[in-house]
Amino acid sequence: MVVVGLWLKGGGMGLKAWYRSKNHDFSLLQGNCIDLLNQLDFQFDMIFADPPYFLSNGGISVQSGKQVSVNKGDWDKSQGFEKDNEFNRKWLFVCREKLKENGTIWISGTYHNIFSVAQMLNELNFRILNCITWAKTNPPPNLSCKFFTHSTEFILWARKNKKVSHYYNYELMKQINGGTQMRDVWQMPAIGRWEKSCGKHPTQKPLPLLARIIQASTKENAWILDPFTGSSTTGIAANLLNRRFLGIDQELEFLKISKKRREEIEEPLVRLDYRERICKTADCNLQQILELHDTRAYYGEDLPIK
Repeated sequence: MVVVGLWLKGGGMGLKAWYRSKNHDFSLLQGNCIDLLNQLDFQFDMIFADPPYFLSNGGISVQSGKQVSVNKGDWDKSQGFEKDNEFNRKWLFVCREKLKENGTIWISGTYHNIFSVAQMLNELNFRILNCITWAKTNPPPNLSCKFFTHSTEFILWARKNKKVSHYYNYELMKQINGGTQMRDVWQMPAIGRWEKSCGKHPTQKPLPLLARIIQASTKENAWILDPFTGSSTTGIAANLLNRRFLGIDQELEFLKISKKRREEIEEPLVRLDYRERICKTADCNLQQILELHDTRAYYGEDLPIK
């Protein structure tokens, strides 16, 4: 484990990075994202957040043909309407402070939490741009057969400032979609076995999903934050696409998986394989699109880590 210092607001050293890659494009912090971000004097180009869905209610689902509990842990249990809303307000407020004026944020969820998130975005003066529907092509079966099979998740995309234009790579998204405008319903499978090579996270998102989000809303060398990083799919996608990343999580188990995944893509053949798998989700040949050209930072200072 690598431990390094991180600059605090107002100067001085205090935060300790749990892990940092050799070329400083991937860093992890352990702890409460609200507490840590309040101490960090830095702004990001884009944020992806996969917050607690509050769906650990004792129900059952199916994974790999086996009946399993939907409970993820105490961190995913609802504390009641008012407390859940207040939690969403707090982390969104601090994330807004850490976005550049032209920055955007993506938040994933289901009906359990997404309406609360949308309400807080509006109250905090974000401008919601889209509500993406991720339609899973391989959802788990419905065991009760008393309602429609759950097969979707939602991803809200919002910009920080209603009066400041955001970045959107419209032409690339059109090219990925076979030459037509990309709509807000994305058909993609849930994570495959190849994405669990370093361990399994209960709410892990597929790499191609995060790759599309990152390509749509950032340029090369952008700084991306994930305040609920889990196994850091956001960071792996960011690095594969020549972006830089900071992830935060409270769970040591998940940070260890994140570290293994980052070290895994140091192997050139693994890196190439993962980039090719990203390409397979597009309706065109993405090999040329994924070629990385710009090795210079397109804006000011680096993440303040020593």
